[in-house]
Order: sequence, then C-alpha cells, then structure tokens
Amino acid sequence: MKKCHSCQESWDGSPGSQPGRAETCSSCGVDLHCCLNCKLYDSSAANQCSSRTTEAVKNKEKGNYCDEFEFSQGRGGGKKSPPQDDMESKWKNLFNG
Repeated sequence: MKKCHSCQESWDGSPGSQPGRAETCSSCGVDLHCCLNCKLYDSSAANQCSSRTTEAVKNKEKGNYCDEFEFSQGRGGGKKSPPQDDMESKWKNLFNG
C-alpha cells in the first residue's frame, strides 16, 4: 500500500501509476512526488538515494522532477536510519550484554 511519508494516509492513485510532480497528500498537504516517498530513498546512501544515476536533491520533503521516482510500498520512504535511541541501546548491549 502506498502511503504518505508524513501522515501515513493511503494514496488513492490507480494501480501502477505514480503521483504527479505537483500532487499533494489529501490529508496533510505535503508533496507526494518527493524523495521521502520514494523506494530509492536511503538515508545511509550518498545523497540519501540508492540510485547512482539520479541527480542530488537538496530538500527531500519537497516535490521534485526525478524520473526514477517510484512510490515506496508500506510506510513511505525507503531505508531509513534507525532512531538515535535505538542505536545507543544496541551499542550499550554490545558491550554490556
């Protein structure tokens, strides 16, 4: 299911289609055709994108013209870094467990 990265509202586009460059979430109004909704978004990759052929996008929350955009399935956005507190607890468990 395709969902907005911001509010998790489902996107009602037709199967196989992608949101347009200026399309916004019907619930919260954020841009849908943005890096944070793309399956290629990866906060640990260079330019936060797993594609090696796309140009860098500065604002990941704003609509863009990326031809490689493909709406992520699930919670919106591709791979994201774990929350800081989760990383700290794993680090502590590594040496205390």
